[in-house]
Amino acid sequence: MFSPHSRLRHAVADTVAMVVYCFIVGMMIEIFISGMSFQQSLSSRLVSIPVNIVIAFPYGIYRDVMMRQAQRLSPARTVRSLADMLAYVTFQSPVYAAILLFVGADWQQIVTAVSSNMVVSMLMGAAYGYFLEFCRRLFRVSAAPVSAEA
Repeated sequence: MFSPHSRLRHAVADTVAMVVYCFIVGMMIEIFISGMSFQQSLSSRLVSIPVNIVIAFPYGIYRDVMMRQAQRLSPARTVRSLADMLAYVTFQSPVYAAILLFVGADWQQIVTAVSSNMVVSMLMGAAYGYFLEFCRRLFRVSAAPVSAEA
């Protein structure tokens, strides 16, 4: 069905999209909304890179499953945007909280940053979906391959 080469291109496209998007958006949220210092945010973003490398492809598969379910409900763009938002928020929020805890953010900063990220993700979740699709087109791939069990 999907060759190892195709899976590798998917993984690379999804990884590039997640690392770039999360670095930029995360840093803006942490500094301008959550009140973290530049140093704390940079530490958080640097820690997030290997984490994002590990979770990017599984997230792409998770998102594609959510998008297929949304497509079954309705082909409308609004439904796809809601599915993008829901996939991003439900997958990324726990990961983000763990990263902030690891870099030494206090509980107030973590709650503020994760809550802010959830709100921003509601606005930007669809933007990430479009960015992910753009990166996939650059690597000449479409939706991530999903196993028959999914």
